[in-house]
Amino acid sequence: MLDRTDVQAAAARIAGRVRRTPLMPPSDRDAVWLKCEFLQHCGVFKTRGAFNRQLAGLESGEIGDAGIVVASGGNAGLAQAFAARDLGVRATVFVPESAPAVKVGRIEAYGADVVRVGNEYAEAYDAAVAFGEQTGAALAHAYDQLEVAAGAGTLAEEILEDEPSIDTIIVAVGGGG
Repeated sequence: MLDRTDVQAAAARIAGRVRRTPLMPPSDRDAVWLKCEFLQHCGVFKTRGAFNRQLAGLESGEIGDAGIVVASGGNAGLAQAFAARDLGVRATVFVPESAPAVKVGRIEAYGADVVRVGNEYAEAYDAAVAFGEQTGAALAHAYDQLEVAAGAGTLAEEILEDEPSIDTIIVAVGGGG
C-alpha cells in the first residue's frame, strides 16, 4: 500500500537527480494549471520512478552486479536506462518488436542492453521476469511497483508546494500505467 510518506521519502531520495519542472499558471482563457513534465530528463515523468526504484534497490542491496531489468514499450525503458547510467547500474531493457526505433536507439545510447521480444508488452514483460530470475537482475516494473509509483507521486508534492490552493489533480496516462 502506497501512502504519502512513501512519496515524501521518494522526493527526498531523488532530490538533485531529477528536474523540478515548472508549474504553469492558467491563462486568461482557462483555469488549468499545467505541470511541464515534458521538460524532465528523457522527456517523461517516469524518470522520477526510475531513480527512486534504483536508489531504493541500491540502498537495500537488492540491486547488485546483475543490475536491473525492465520491460517497456519505450518510456519506462528510457527512464530506467537514464537512471542506470547516472547511478552506474547495469540495465537490460526488454521491448516488443514494435517498439519505436527512435526510443530503442535512445535507450541504447544511455548504455542499456536492449532485447526485442514478442509482438506486445506482455511478451517482453514475461521475458524480462525470466531474465531477472536467471541472472539475479532486479526487476524494475514500468509502473506497478511501490518505488516507481512513489517516485511518480513526487509530481503531486511539487504541484502542492508550488500552488497549495490546487485541490484536484488530473493526470493523463497512456499504456495503462
